[in-house]
Amino acid sequence: MSERNVSRRRSNGLRARWAAVCVGLALSLTGGLQSAAATSDTPEPPGGLLDAPAAFIEGSLHPDEPPAGADDWSCKPTRKHPRPVVLLHATWTNAFSDWSMLAPWLKQQGYCVFTPNYGGAPGSPFKASGPVPASARQIAGYIDRVLKATGARQVDLVGHSQGGGVTPRWYLRFEGGTDSAHPKRNKVRRLIGLAPSNHGTTALGLGTLATTLGLNPVVSTLVGQAWSDQMVGSDVNKKLDRDGDTQPGVDYTVIATRLDEVVTPFTNQFLTAGPRATVRNFTIQDICPEDLSEHVSLAYDTNAAQLVRNALDPAHAKPVRCGLSLPLLGG
Repeated sequence: MSERNVSRRRSNGLRARWAAVCVGLALSLTGGLQSAAATSDTPEPPGGLLDAPAAFIEGSLHPDEPPAGADDWSCKPTRKHPRPVVLLHATWTNAFSDWSMLAPWLKQQGYCVFTPNYGGAPGSPFKASGPVPASARQIAGYIDRVLKATGARQVDLVGHSQGGGVTPRWYLRFEGGTDSAHPKRNKVRRLIGLAPSNHGTTALGLGTLATTLGLNPVVSTLVGQAWSDQMVGSDVNKKLDRDGDTQPGVDYTVIATRLDEVVTPFTNQFLTAGPRATVRNFTIQDICPEDLSEHVSLAYDTNAAQLVRNALDPAHAKPVRCGLSLPLLGG
C-alpha cells in the first residue's frame, strides 16, 4: 500500500472523528438548551436558520392558511394573558410566511393568537399590497371579530413592517381602534412593531428617486398602492403624522435593526410618545451586538421574539438571551 493511500486513510479517519465530535457537541448543546427550556416557565423561541425560507415557501403554496397556533376561534383568554394577540404581516407577505415562528411560540405560552391576511386577493401569496386605509378597515373588522369571539375587551397587536407601522396606526387613529376622549374604551392596549414603517421609507434611495421622478403611481400599478403609501412624504404619512405619533392609552414598542434595507433610514421607525401614551424604541444590535438580522429576517429573530414577549408582559420581563441570527434566515 502506498504512503499516499495510508495518508489519505488517516486523513479520512481524522475527518470522521472530528465530525463525530462536532455532532456530539451539537447534540449536547441542543439537549442542554432543551433542558433549560423545559425547566423554564417561558420556553425560548424555537429558532432555526431554515425557518424563514421554509415558511416563505410553504406560505407561497398555501397563502390563505394560518400558521400553527393561530386562529383558534374557541380560544378564551386567561387571567395571566387576558388580551388576545393579533399578528399583522408585512407588505407582499402573508400570515403563514411571516408568523410561523412567533404564532406557535406565543400559543405555547398560553396566548390566544390570531393572524389575519389583509390587503390582497384570496389565493395570492403577496398580500398587504393594497391601499393602507383599506387594509386598516379590514383589520378593524377582523379585530371586532376577535373581540366578539374571545369575549376580551382589548387586544395586543404585533406587526412586521407595514403590519407594525402605518396600517395599524391608521386603524388606531381613523378606524375605531382607539377613543381619544375615553382611552379606557380603546380596542387596543399595545402595538409592538418589528421594523415598522412608521414614518415612511426611502427604500435605500429607490423610493426617493421614484418620488422625485413622479414614478410612484407607475410602480404602485405594478406592485400595489402600499408602495406609494409607505414612501417618505406620502399623503398617508402626512395625514397620519399630522397630530403626533401616538394615541392616548396605547403602549407602543418599536424593535428595529441597523441593517434594515427596506424601511430606511431605520430611525424612521422610531416613535415619539404623545399625551397619555408610552413608547419604547429598541435597536436589536444595542441589546445583541452580533445580531445580523435585517428587515426580512427580524420576524424570525429569536432575540427580537424575546423583546416581543417582554413587551406583551412587561411585569414579567426577562433578560434577552442573545443568539445567532442571520440576514434573510433568522435564527
